[in-house]
Formats: sequence, structure tokens, C-alpha cells
Amino acid sequence: MLVPLATARAVAAEVLVGAGATERHAEQQAAVLVDAEARRVPSHGLLRLPRLVRRIANDVADPLACGRHDWVSPSYLTVDGQRGLGPPVALHALDAVITAADRHGLAAVSITNNNHLGMLGYYARVVARRGLACLAMTTSEPLVHPWGGNRAMVGTNPLAIGVPAEPQPLVLDMATSMISMGRVHDHARRGVPLEPGWALDAEGNPTTDAAAAMHGSLAPFGGPKGYALGLALGAIVSFVTGSAPDVDVRGTLDDDQPSGKGDLFVVIKGAQHPVTAFLDQIRATPPTDPDRPVTVPGDGGEARARDAETAGVDLDDGLWSELLALRPSTAATAGAAGRGSEETCRL
Repeated sequence: MLVPLATARAVAAEVLVGAGATERHAEQQAAVLVDAEARRVPSHGLLRLPRLVRRIANDVADPLACGRHDWVSPSYLTVDGQRGLGPPVALHALDAVITAADRHGLAAVSITNNNHLGMLGYYARVVARRGLACLAMTTSEPLVHPWGGNRAMVGTNPLAIGVPAEPQPLVLDMATSMISMGRVHDHARRGVPLEPGWALDAEGNPTTDAAAAMHGSLAPFGGPKGYALGLALGAIVSFVTGSAPDVDVRGTLDDDQPSGKGDLFVVIKGAQHPVTAFLDQIRATPPTDPDRPVTVPGDGGEARARDAETAGVDLDDGLWSELLALRPSTAATAGAAGRGSEETCRL
């Protein structure tokens, strides 16, 4: 069913406040989930909200935590996420690092003990819209088989890059697997088969059955190159943050395990070269198919997000019913909001 963006955000925030989050944290988490829906990436959208509520109930996600900041140097921040919700902890850290990058030209933050961030490109876009470039990396459970292997050993380990430009920033957001495991869960929920070559089942056999792939492994994109990139990204995030290596990470696809992943952001103040003009030159390249003009990373998501502003987001009926059922009573919501209303994240 089609749900207006404002309604989707309001319901998600109401569910989170009922689960114990402050209004601000609930709004930040809801915005990330609904943005994924608007960009038609349901694997990182509202599908994840019921699990997040269960993680809060199981005390492996703290909806009030802001993260504990420790400045190793004037331009390098380390953050203990204190089991917080991924977006509030990451956005609070990025606020501090953007200020540092404005002053010093470059700043970085490594984050541990933090819950799932959602779409990594969301954060690259936030930084780029404030006039700075961003490199963002995170790790996940072992979900990808090595090139030539048949067992999950490497994370999907996405990479996001944001570069300021007009009318919107360039934003690359890509997993190093053929697809994300969240997308597999979305296919399984809707009963839609996977494409051949995307996944193996638990026995290491190729499968298009999404339910079987949930217990198997994903293929790296681009064969050995995607495998090598995913492995290297996982290694550098683990090395810098001190988080668990991919094979030992838990906590983004389950209800009751502490999150062991790491997050790494590098924010850079640029020289203001004419990136916009260059991107426009790329877009003006004659297309091989006249009906499919050349685009740059981020164009498609922006177009889909603009469409969603008027058309709303298309949600699975069963998921929407589940979210509505998770809303607390009016009295309970007011009580939860009152208990957490004074909790703020201060730099």
C-alpha cells in the first residue's frame, strides 16, 4: 500500500518512543529507515524496525545512548556507541567531526559498540550537503563467501562516498556483495526469488530461494575484485576501530546479540573544484540507449526520493499492519516521551 512519507516517519517514531527512545532519537532513526523506503531500498527500510524494537527489549540496543566521545587528537575521534541506536550515535559523532574537519581540513571518527546504521549513503549525503566530502565504511556479519569458496566468511562491508555538488551531491553507496542480506530478507518476506548467481544455500549450492539463502552466503560483486575490496574494507575498519573481524561479528540481523561491528568515517574539507560542472559533463555523455540517459551515483535515489514526496512509499501490507500494531497506547506513548524528553546528546 502507498503510505505518505510523513505518516511513515510518524508511525516509526511513535513505535520507537513507545520502546523507550527520546523523541529526537526516534525521529533520527525513523528518518533513516523511511529515507531507504523513499529511495526504494526496502532492505534497509522499515523492515528493520520490528527487529530493532526487539533488540531494545532484549537490552542489546539502548535507545537513550548518545555514545561516549574520546578525542585522540584534534582531528581523530573515537566513540564507544554504548549500544545506542545507530543513527543517533553516528549523527552525533559526525556533528563533532564536521566541526573538526572545518577547522583542521580533515577529521575522522571510529565507532564501536553501535547498532546498525541503515543505509550508509545517508551519512555521506548529510556530510556532503554541509559542504564536505565523506568516506564511510562499516562491517557486518560474515555473509559473503570468499571468491572460490562456499561458506560465508566476509561481511557485505559497504562503502559510501559523498562529494558536494549541485543540484545534489554525488553519493556512491554500495555493498561489496552482489546484494545485501537485508534484500534477501525482503525477498523472503515477499516470496520473491533471487536472481541466479546472487547466493548459495547452507550446503554451498547455488540457490534462488531467498529463504534458503538466509542460511547460506552471498556472492561478492565482480568476482575476485569485489571479494578483495570487501575483505580489505573489513580489515581496515577492524584494524582502526578495534572491532571484531568479519567472521566474528554479530548483532545487525538478530534480536539478542550485542553488535560487534565497527564504523569508520573520514570527513574532508575540499578545495572547491568545479565538481558540479564535471558531473554535468558526465550526464551529457551521449547514451547508448536514447531512453536511458547517463547518470551519476546518487541521481536515481534523488529522483525516487522526490517522487516519494508526492506519491508516498509502497509498503508491504503485512509489514505496515505489523508496524501499526507495534504502536503503544496514547498514555504509554506520552509516558515514554516524558521519561526520555530531557535526554540530549551534547558535544
